[in-house]
Amino acid sequence: MPVAYENLAFLTPGTPGIGGAIKQRPEDFLVDEQPLYEPSGTGEHLFLLVEKTGLTTSDVLRRLARVFRVRNSEIGYAGLKDKHAVTRQHFSVRLPNPAHDAELLAHAESPGVRVAWSARHGNKLRRGHLAGNRFVIRIRDVTLASVIGAKAVLDRLALRGVPNYFGDQRFGYRGDNPALGRLLLQGKSQEFLDLMLGQPREQDFPATRAGREAYDRRDYRAALDVWPRHLRHDRQALDALRQGKSADKAVLAIDQQQRDFFVSGLQSAVFNEVLHQRIVDTTFDRILPGDLAWKHDNRSVFAVDDATAELENGPEGRVPRLEVSPSGPMWGTSMTMPTGAPADAERRALAALAVTEAELAGGPFAKAEGSRRPLRIPITNIDVTGGGDEHGPYVRLAFDLPRGSFATTVLREIMKTKTQDPDPPPYEPDR
Repeated sequence: MPVAYENLAFLTPGTPGIGGAIKQRPEDFLVDEQPLYEPSGTGEHLFLLVEKTGLTTSDVLRRLARVFRVRNSEIGYAGLKDKHAVTRQHFSVRLPNPAHDAELLAHAESPGVRVAWSARHGNKLRRGHLAGNRFVIRIRDVTLASVIGAKAVLDRLALRGVPNYFGDQRFGYRGDNPALGRLLLQGKSQEFLDLMLGQPREQDFPATRAGREAYDRRDYRAALDVWPRHLRHDRQALDALRQGKSADKAVLAIDQQQRDFFVSGLQSAVFNEVLHQRIVDTTFDRILPGDLAWKHDNRSVFAVDDATAELENGPEGRVPRLEVSPSGPMWGTSMTMPTGAPADAERRALAALAVTEAELAGGPFAKAEGSRRPLRIPITNIDVTGGGDEHGPYVRLAFDLPRGSFATTVLREIMKTKTQDPDPPPYEPDR
């Protein structure tokens, strides 16, 4: 069995957590996307820096598509951002004719959406085209003295690196995303639907609990009547079933992007399993023979033998400077495999999730492509202060993280309590 998220190893177990709460209000969690490049000023794509509050990235994308009268596919973005936050992120809209930019931009703002600036560029903004994110976070329900403990943890993370765990938001509010991804890869459409839409639990919200109960009775119309409208991927499957379509066709009615996200949940759980064991084994911040070492400057990997491990782990090597780190698996058919003991550990982690290497090739519903991911990441530009306002005392944290990483992994080490959103979007990632 895989290690549950709440039981994953801490890098700083000897430093007590400060507890507290996050995201009590959107302005307590600020995210500022750091661009990989600046727009050139000319081209058929209009780049926007959008500040959003209380909305998902997909919410903003759909609003922009309506305002600019384009298909969703003609809008680009670099990364997904938190819903329960104030976030600033970049979008691109394909508009070959710039003559109407000003007129369209005048209608682009709406409640929760503000356009900070716009500029022209030649290419669509693609996923991953960001350098990182700047976070400014207030932890509430703490004492001002808690800033001492927070700083102690951050100093340790700055020295050794942040465990690059996937945050619990990657796994869904019921923690089912890895199992859903496994069932998709195995082609078990009925079992997938039963888990996604049925089996009510105590933590479900009243509307979805009622919908799950109706699904278990196979009353798909009743389930659709009560199912929250913002859970559109669930509703896509339910509507297909209501029309009498087969389980296979109901799964295929779900957007491919969402099915891929479930598979990503499985890959993320395997990665977390590997990282957990490396922390337990105290090999989290050194490379081992057989590893694929990650170069942080260009995101490439290289094979590690005995001589390389001794050199790079040494006082003059790149590992202590956080320029090189061990990597872990995002298991898939195109993933480069390590060798030796690291490969054995990765295979054990995959087996813990009850999926085989052959099943990763998938079938009609989804497949796992695969890549490598660093086991640790640098945290930079750190600032820690205590303060207070009309809502009470807080600890204010500010720091930068590379793209693809989760601020909740930093907060987890500091707070050592649950850090998931208070009202999470069940099937939308946080990045």
